[in-house]
Amino acid sequence: MAVILWGLSFVATKAALREISPITLIFTRFALGTALLLAIVSARGTSPIPPRDAWPALALMGFFGIFLHQMLQAFGLTLTTAVHTGWLIGLIPIWSALLSAALLKERFGGMKLAGLLGGFLGALLVISRGEFGHDFLQLPATRGDFLILLSTLNWAVYTILGHATIKRLGPARATAGAMLFGWLMFVPFFLFQQGWREWPNLSVTGWGAILFLGLGCSGLGYLFWYGALERIEVSRVAAFLYLEPLVTLLAAVVLLNEPVSTTTVIGGLLVLLSVFLVQRAPSRN
Repeated sequence: MAVILWGLSFVATKAALREISPITLIFTRFALGTALLLAIVSARGTSPIPPRDAWPALALMGFFGIFLHQMLQAFGLTLTTAVHTGWLIGLIPIWSALLSAALLKERFGGMKLAGLLGGFLGALLVISRGEFGHDFLQLPATRGDFLILLSTLNWAVYTILGHATIKRLGPARATAGAMLFGWLMFVPFFLFQQGWREWPNLSVTGWGAILFLGLGCSGLGYLFWYGALERIEVSRVAAFLYLEPLVTLLAAVVLLNEPVSTTTVIGGLLVLLSVFLVQRAPSRN
């Protein structure tokens, strides 16, 4: 459910960004998501206010998982397509493997190295669209792709940062706390920009996209993801990310009429194959 919601989120974000700025979109989206998660925590009879000694960890999670991650993706999506974003998101398990190697001292065998190289080659095909001229780095879409690429590394860091806190507080309480801290970080930017002035400009479609992003993707999506991490192995949860680019591809073509080049599809499939190789490779400690 989380992966389907998140796969559709790039399409909804792209649609909403046609009507409002990234800051107003993210602020409004996470106001809704935070309110929903705090209500769920309260309904379970638990205090929505986390213990004080958990605040630093939750603030760090909020910075990486909400503030920085969403800023990178929202501004990236103003420059690139939802299709490209969906394919590049598939790199997250590869970043996770690299971080595991750095933190857990896991050695890489030939199969895992091949997967890592293939994943980055696939990402390069998606970003460059097969055109490796000297000026492709200057294109706005290329800069947007690089912002999305950076957000995938950021999400892998967030997942590792939040692991211990989620085990201690539970997925609902930890996610609600992290989202609250992350949302508060947007408040100064929203006030400075006077983002509330943009709300009257939203159409029915725009409000529908924001409600879907806030309640579905931000509220339930994060809750489903960490609920899964609490119950089954990380590798099995991460395997579901294979579906996310495919959901985005289908939704972007049907709902946004975005064009899809052969090079983009080849690069995206190479990313998914490479992630499969990395996850199936035997661990060597």
